Amino acid sequence: MRFLFVHQNCPGQYVHYLRHLLARGGHEVFFLTAPNGNEIPGLRKVNYLPQAASTPGIHPDAVDFESGMIRARSAHDRALQLAGMGMRPDVIIGHNGWGEMLHMRDIWPQTPTIAYFEFFYQSHGLDVDFDPEFPMAPEKRAQVRVKNAINLLGLEATTIGQTPTYFQRATYPAWAQDKIEMIPEGAALEMFRPDRAASFALPAARRRWRASSGRRLLTFVARNLEPYRGFHVMLRALPAILAATPDLDVVLVGSDGVSYGAACPSGSWKAHFLAEVGPRLDLRRVFFAGHLEYGEYRRLLQVSAAHVYLTYPFVASWSLREALATGCAIIGSDTEPVREFITHEQNGLLVPFHDAAALAEAVTRMLADAALAERLRAAARDFAAAHLDLAQHLAAMDGLVARVTGMQP
Repeated sequence: MRFLFVHQNCPGQYVHYLRHLLARGGHEVFFLTAPNGNEIPGLRKVNYLPQAASTPGIHPDAVDFESGMIRARSAHDRALQLAGMGMRPDVIIGHNGWGEMLHMRDIWPQTPTIAYFEFFYQSHGLDVDFDPEFPMAPEKRAQVRVKNAINLLGLEATTIGQTPTYFQRATYPAWAQDKIEMIPEGAALEMFRPDRAASFALPAARRRWRASSGRRLLTFVARNLEPYRGFHVMLRALPAILAATPDLDVVLVGSDGVSYGAACPSGSWKAHFLAEVGPRLDLRRVFFAGHLEYGEYRRLLQVSAAHVYLTYPFVASWSLREALATGCAIIGSDTEPVREFITHEQNGLLVPFHDAAALAEAVTRMLADAALAERLRAAARDFAAAHLDLAQHLAAMDGLVARVTGMQP
């Protein structure tokens, strides 16, 4: 078969499926993307270049839509060149969120498309009204709702959609959900697995931690250290956790930017909340790792004595799946995305997102009760084996492709 993938940041959500197709052999696999340095052997990357920047002074409500249309047209024109050279994909698979998928059917009207639908924005509820510490200005609500313009155009343009969790599917209007398949995303279980012999070093801290001995490690992972992922709650809980557990160190993974929500009014959220916690936080035992290489990140999870994962009612991170697969002792936020993966007292502990005292108590309990931690670790790994096996995800993708194309990948 001839596959065309479309995503502004190759490989995006498709890294495992791409490797699966290429390893199987017999397929031509193309990827239409904005330029980046990510390469997968055998994958034929085709870059598009955005044709323009956003119009200076454009109405604020139209900024996202215009950016999406610029990407859509840029991807369209590059795809049109491919079609002119005889390119005829059997299926087009791509992320709907940034616009590139919107015009693919205008070029190849007979080719079925599978679009990834990640989240349908709400002007009230879900992430918007979740954290009273950061209320949304009334004039911003309409701006949030119109972010769905590309979502809605994509629903009309695609053959079928996919999304990775029931929570994400449920954010879409009822009339749209029948067109969106829930295809769970897996974790690489052979890579992310318990390893009591593992060790993790942080050169800047001049420390090495081991899973089986020495000082224990509390871990926290996010793409960026920001409120959407509960960074402020985590920092506020740390003084009590450290006071109760003298043999504990903390490593927080994440950059200083913003992936979701608003930017900090001044500087970074990390600096903002560190200033709030101030001298109550013993920074001799708290280490900020920034962005980790993938192997180092895996080893960090393997040596973790307890792992905290917090999120607004928003898209769940891959790191939650990988922490489950690694058999981490997880303390998560009692929010809808997390409840789809963790059941309280069965394969982790859940705490109210905003309650730093409850988080500190739950982490301290996990660290103090070895039997509880081991039971939850084993249950986390069992959950991953039953529900997050990458083979199940790949088979589901193959099945979806076969259904829309009538061809067996």
